[in-house]
Amino acid sequence: MTITATDSNAADWSLWQKVLFRFFIIYFTFQMAPWTWLDNTIPGLHYLTEYYYRAIDWLMDIFNTALFHFNKTTIVNNGSGDTSLNWEEMLTYLSLAVMGCILWSVLDRKQKNYTKANYWLRTFLRYFLIINCISYGISKLYALQMPFPNQSQLATPLGDFLPMRLSWMFIGSSTPYQMFSGIMEIITGLLLLHRKTITLGLLVGIAVFTNVMILNLSYDIPVKLFSIHLVIYFLYLLANDGKRLLYFFVFNRPTTHNVLHHISFSKKWMRMTRIVLKLFFIAIFVGWPFYQKREFYRSVNKEVNSKPIRSGVYDVIIYAVNRDTIPALVTDTLRWRDIIFEKGGIGSVGSTDTSFRQRYRRGYFNFVPDTAHKTMSFKKLQSDTHFIYNFRYELPDSNTVRLWGKRANDSLFVVLKKSNRHFQLTERQFHWISEANR
Repeated sequence: MTITATDSNAADWSLWQKVLFRFFIIYFTFQMAPWTWLDNTIPGLHYLTEYYYRAIDWLMDIFNTALFHFNKTTIVNNGSGDTSLNWEEMLTYLSLAVMGCILWSVLDRKQKNYTKANYWLRTFLRYFLIINCISYGISKLYALQMPFPNQSQLATPLGDFLPMRLSWMFIGSSTPYQMFSGIMEIITGLLLLHRKTITLGLLVGIAVFTNVMILNLSYDIPVKLFSIHLVIYFLYLLANDGKRLLYFFVFNRPTTHNVLHHISFSKKWMRMTRIVLKLFFIAIFVGWPFYQKREFYRSVNKEVNSKPIRSGVYDVIIYAVNRDTIPALVTDTLRWRDIIFEKGGIGSVGSTDTSFRQRYRRGYFNFVPDTAHKTMSFKKLQSDTHFIYNFRYELPDSNTVRLWGKRANDSLFVVLKKSNRHFQLTERQFHWISEANR
């Protein structure tokens, strides 16, 4: 097996180059953890990688006790990638990389260069980027990562949203824009698959994912650490080809073609193995995600109304507690102002009633209707087994819902009337000629 390299990479490296490489290969390897990529693909593999996770947890606890002192008692799995646990993990990897770099530099002072090791580091970085480009790109291609704002979100005052949710809805409100973003990420991943288009893929990718990183930083989206690392990976790969790119883009000087990623195999079985492994990678990390996301897209678009209640916005006409009608006062934050029933058995109520899952001054819930017994039960989360409200319902006409139930020891009677409220954001307007500033 022969790795082709440019003269600058094949020659003796300077001390700073060797030290930086030692640091980066340790740190990037921990961050990528390539031995865990197939955890969810090969049955039983997670039993082996479980020992790795336990070792990392052990090291993190040691470093946290000695240096970081993060309080991990409040951490929950809520989708954030910037929790104190994530910061503790990153700082642990940085500490291991620094210590490993120092020890390696002492023990391996006579090494002239790390051309072959750098080739394999670049290869793993490239495939790690491909996996994430394709994964995120497909989600955006099917408009799944940022769904179009639902009616509950449309009914929420703009000023109540946090910047992260606002940015999510900004992108989700335009399916073509989200699809374009996904297509660019997919193109980046596909360009990185082929050696001849790697440089183009890196240039496209650095533009695409720098924009993603800036969005995360500007709108407080909790994927900051991960997006920063993706950009660093792109920069590292580009830096390896920095001299050639500077000659071409900055100094307007002739340069050579890129041979950084070229590798030749002397035996046929090696060449065949390489092709088989690449096809396997494409099937697992490109083809399979396309299939999964397509099926998920179909299931999402098959969601129907939870009969017999039609989805939509319902104004609360009567709200009576213990037969005492509560007037609709602006200052009363506990009285229900409106209820929104969405497709798929989810909904929200315009109230700060903490019986519901509070988000942006609305109470969210899941509901389960029983048409046989004419009952409707509310719960905070889909996975909950405990219902927070159990109502009997009546439908005098297609636009009216009457609910009877109890809240703690109080009886509750609610009359809902379907609203004709229209949200202009759902119109998907587009004008080549605009006589007014919309």
